[in-house]
Amino acid sequence: MSSPHAATSRIAVVTGASSGIGAATARQLDASGFHVVAVARRADLLKSLVTSLSSATAVVADVTSDADVSRLSEVVAGLDGSVELLVNNAGGALGADPVESADLSDWQWMFDVNVLGTVRVTKALLPLLERSGRGTIVVLSSTAGLIVYEGGGGYTAAKHAQTAVAETLRLELNGRLVRVVEIDPGMVKTDEFAVKRFGGDAEQAAAVYAGVEFPLVAEDIADCIVWTATRPHHVNIDRLVVRPLAQAAQHKVHRVL
Repeated sequence: MSSPHAATSRIAVVTGASSGIGAATARQLDASGFHVVAVARRADLLKSLVTSLSSATAVVADVTSDADVSRLSEVVAGLDGSVELLVNNAGGALGADPVESADLSDWQWMFDVNVLGTVRVTKALLPLLERSGRGTIVVLSSTAGLIVYEGGGGYTAAKHAQTAVAETLRLELNGRLVRVVEIDPGMVKTDEFAVKRFGGDAEQAAAVYAGVEFPLVAEDIADCIVWTATRPHHVNIDRLVVRPLAQAAQHKVHRVL
């Protein structure tokens, strides 16, 4: 489904666009003049997002599905414009168990969506991004991709792997006109991330942000993504680490209790 003004000269693809950082990024890219291809599994939320944008196409797809990503690539290739930006935002965390009692199905899901999903979509759209002559791939990793913490083994392992993918891809694309940007947010409060991680336990999710007056929000990270993507194309922001002022490090958070 597309908005009435689908034809444009600049196309940006955003995965995980149905809520949170993905939806905020889609809105800010739309405001910056991109035609946004919003990708997610939830059709109802995608439809609501796309109808609120001036120039957008919704593609219902799961980044862990080869067939879905192939169909996404076909849709994007058929649009009137230059595919200049891919934001690999789809991802997430499940559980907070120690390694010795790890739920391997949770680990499998985190690797599938964060790591293999990023690789799958990047592989599919890289030819189009390179063809534009000014392609940019944004990988939304996390500060969890830079340092580990207790109870986060599955998520930190997946995010470390995603960071490794971004770094490797940048080396492999050297000399070609495609930038690779890694964004590593710290504590970001969204409607769904922590709730999903803790199996729908809203009280446990709220405890993560307890006493933090001003955590980051989705719009803050979207602003960072759009800023990196709209620099002159010879400027590559390799890695942008962003935390709220209250979070000095992964384990150092000021709380007003």
